[in-house]
Amino acid sequence: METLQEKLSAYQIVFDHPELLEEAFTHKSYYFEHQSSSVFHNERLEFLGDAALGFVIVEYLYKTYPNEREGILTEKKISIVRRESLADFSRKLGFDQYLKLGNGEEKSGGRDNDANLENLFEAFLGALLMDKDLMAVKQFIYTVMIPEIENGSYDKVTDYKTALQEIFYTAGVIDQNNQIPLVYEVVDQRGPVHAPIFEVDVVFEGRTIGHGQGKSKKIAEQAAARAAFLTQKKQQKD
Repeated sequence: METLQEKLSAYQIVFDHPELLEEAFTHKSYYFEHQSSSVFHNERLEFLGDAALGFVIVEYLYKTYPNEREGILTEKKISIVRRESLADFSRKLGFDQYLKLGNGEEKSGGRDNDANLENLFEAFLGALLMDKDLMAVKQFIYTVMIPEIENGSYDKVTDYKTALQEIFYTAGVIDQNNQIPLVYEVVDQRGPVHAPIFEVDVVFEGRTIGHGQGKSKKIAEQAAARAAFLTQKKQQKD
């Protein structure tokens, strides 16, 4: 298997301080099992990378959508930097192969855990920021992430909950608290702890109008909202 540095060379990235790269790929479970190691775990770098990623994406959205209101830009940002999206980038880049995990975390499926892979992606950005600068982080994001955004890959994570609410709001359907009376109920949860499957119904006035499932409650809620949204749009056309 090629080394991590060799893999990164495809993006013209060479770390001057490889210990930062090692830290980015060290999960806290590994660190606590190897405390004699001089390498710390990646939570601090993840904190830094999260901020750098947020700034770059917000700047991109601000410039790309000059006429959109703040709320829409916020929803777009959320859909881009959501856990499942960042974990997927870690997998596509092959980062999961190089993550150092403790024995327990490894055995429990931690290498395929979305939270671990999201943190890993952000920690890598934090390490890149510390080793280089914000421009290097921006260049990497524009190479790896922005093309995915612009080719429509993020259409899959449209905020259907908001879209569904807007249909009801436009129709004047609100409760006494001026809220859209939609409720998301978890109706089933199955699978192992590290890879659960949630099933969710979206309920309107006691009636299920959409059903969905996913690897997290958020994804299942979006799937349920999507089903309800498509049904409502079809009924409007009919």
